Amino acid sequence: MISEALETYFPFLVNNPELKSELETICTVHTFKAGTVILKQGGYIKVIPLMVSGLAKVFKQEGKNGNEVLLYYIKPGETCVMSMMTLLRNDTSKIRAVIEKDSEIVVIPANKAIVIAKKYPVWNDFIYRLFYQKYEELVEVVEILTFSNKDKRLLEYLKKEAQLKNSNILQTTHQHIAYDLGSSREVISRLLKKLENEGVVKLKQGVIELL
Repeated sequence: MISEALETYFPFLVNNPELKSELETICTVHTFKAGTVILKQGGYIKVIPLMVSGLAKVFKQEGKNGNEVLLYYIKPGETCVMSMMTLLRNDTSKIRAVIEKDSEIVVIPANKAIVIAKKYPVWNDFIYRLFYQKYEELVEVVEILTFSNKDKRLLEYLKKEAQLKNSNILQTTHQHIAYDLGSSREVISRLLKKLENEGVVKLKQGVIELL
């Protein structure tokens, strides 16, 4: 199962026979239900996840008692790049990762991930490419948070969710969206109603359809 998962979603890693053999030896496959916290902010990194199926979201808390803001997603074929960077610094996590959709994940023990990073350049190439990709996503988040009005921020979020879930019909709640965007349910409900009046979305109980 591990070999098949790696060959399907991380072929660039298993093209190296030695790395493939080592990954098959040290990795395990786990399934996680939606809502499971796989990384707590302030905790030490114990494992590095390789996402095979499903979806996870990475959040950063604003201030000691502030709201959380959605930073980026972990999709199939990716890992949590911030976890790897934090592990290499032997630091505590500055982010929190939550399973958004039931997921299957190949798990690498943290100490083994460090060994792999030192032995195999292809692993570091993977991390650096992914870091650059997530950096671009973070820049987009900063631009939306800093320069965009709340309407655009919400609409960009809905478009991203629809793209990731391959559907214009999103089964979600106003409270869930508010949590992701670090806002309040009342504000999100008002903005969604405004978008509906503009013909951008259609609202139903627990469902938002992008038109």
